[in-house]
Amino acid sequence: MLEKGLVQIYTGDGKGKTTAAFGLALRAAGCGHKVLIYQFLKPPSLNSGERTAIKKWGIDIKIEALDCQWDMIKSPADERAVSKTRLLIKKALQELAEAAGNGEYDVIILDEIVYCVSKGLAATEDIRRLIDKKDNRVEIVMTGRGADERLKGLADLVSEIKCVKHPYDCGVKARKGIEF
Repeated sequence: MLEKGLVQIYTGDGKGKTTAAFGLALRAAGCGHKVLIYQFLKPPSLNSGERTAIKKWGIDIKIEALDCQWDMIKSPADERAVSKTRLLIKKALQELAEAAGNGEYDVIILDEIVYCVSKGLAATEDIRRLIDKKDNRVEIVMTGRGADERLKGLADLVSEIKCVKHPYDCGVKARKGIEF
């Protein structure tokens, strides 16, 4: 276990927040730490390069995902989808707080939880409870756009990834193996 676990946030409108968190996960696993990556709004059926590589190469990192179909365009306007997603996220955060509290993992990554908080799908207080409950040796890493000052105040490290230029602005679509 780590001597002292901290709380990190990777936020901002730039590309690379999840990629940075997965890089940290690889580094931690390579040093013998037990790692859990929990992905919000990226369902288990999502076929991402990161998940495939970890499974293919047998890297000892556990990946779980919120089992919820969230459409970034349609779902925010669907009250039933929002309500269902809020409940699922609240339950997941309670379970993750238990895992953080019992020291089952050395590093727990909450991918896209920052975005969930910014869109009202998760409560800052639930994040605070998770942090308060965590074993002092557990590192928590949160990713996603839109970290507000309250959320940033809970962290020991905040990195803001800023988009300066992106090929998407010129019509280049997300490319398999690069963006996902």
